[in-house]
Amino acid sequence: MLSERTREALEASHELADLGDHDLAGIDEPERLFQLNIPGLPSRFPPLTTARKGFRGMRVVLADDSVLLREGIARLLEDAGFEIVAQSGTAEDLLRHVGMHKPDVALIDIRMPPTQTDEGLRAAKQIRERWPDTGVLVLSQYVESAYALELLGENAEGVGYLLKDRVSDVDEFAAAVRRVAEGGSALDPAVVSQLVGRRRRDDPIDELTPREREVLGLMAEGRSNQAIAESLVITLRAVEKHVTSIFSKLRLPASAEDHRRVLAVLTYLGSTN
Repeated sequence: MLSERTREALEASHELADLGDHDLAGIDEPERLFQLNIPGLPSRFPPLTTARKGFRGMRVVLADDSVLLREGIARLLEDAGFEIVAQSGTAEDLLRHVGMHKPDVALIDIRMPPTQTDEGLRAAKQIRERWPDTGVLVLSQYVESAYALELLGENAEGVGYLLKDRVSDVDEFAAAVRRVAEGGSALDPAVVSQLVGRRRRDDPIDELTPREREVLGLMAEGRSNQAIAESLVITLRAVEKHVTSIFSKLRLPASAEDHRRVLAVLTYLGSTN
C-alpha cells in the first residue's frame, strides 16, 4: 500500500489501484492511498475502514423499478468510488445478479414489481440467507417499522434501512453503503425514532440514562464512537464510557466490540415489541 507521494516516485510501468482518501492515525489531513498490484498476489482485499468516500473496487448491485432514480443513485455511488456491477428493475432479476456477481452490497427498493408491496424486502431476506457475505441496504419511501424489524431478524450485521430522502446527502449515503458492505449497520434516524417510540413494560432500556439512550440511538443508526462524539459535542472518551455502561446495563456478554454493538442495537429495537 502506497501514499500519493510514494506513487509519484514510482516508475509509470507499475499497476496501481486508487483506494481513495483515508483518515490515518497521527496525520491531520486525509491521505490518498494506492494499492500496488503485483503478479502472484491477490488483487482485491477487504475494504479499509478508514475510507472517507466508498472504496475503490467495492462492488454494488442496485435494484429499483424507477430507472431515473436507479441511474441517479448509480451515478452518485460511482462518483463516490463504488463500482456498480449490475442494475435490476425486478426482485427476480436482482437475485440473479447477486448470485452471478457476489457483490459487497445490494441496494434494494422495498416495493418492486409485480405487486409493488414487499418483493424487495423478501429478496433482501433471501440474499441474507443465501449470500451472507453480501450486505443488504433497503431503501423505502416511507417509514415501515414492521419491515425494518423483519429485515433485521436476530442479526443487524451487514444490514441497512434508509429512507430515499437520505440519498440527497451524498456523503452520509455513501458512508452508510460502505458501512453495510463492511458488515456494519445503517438505520434511518426516522425509523429508529418510530421504533423506540413504542415501549414495553420491564424494558431493559429503562435502566439507561437519557445520555446513554442518545448514544445507543446513534449506535442504532450505525455511527462510530467518533461520529457519536461529534454529533453530541462530547469527547470520545465520554462516548466510550457511555458505551461501556450501556453494555453493562443491558447485561451483554463480553465479546468483540462490534458484536456487542449489534446485540445492543437489537436489544434497543426489540424492546419496542
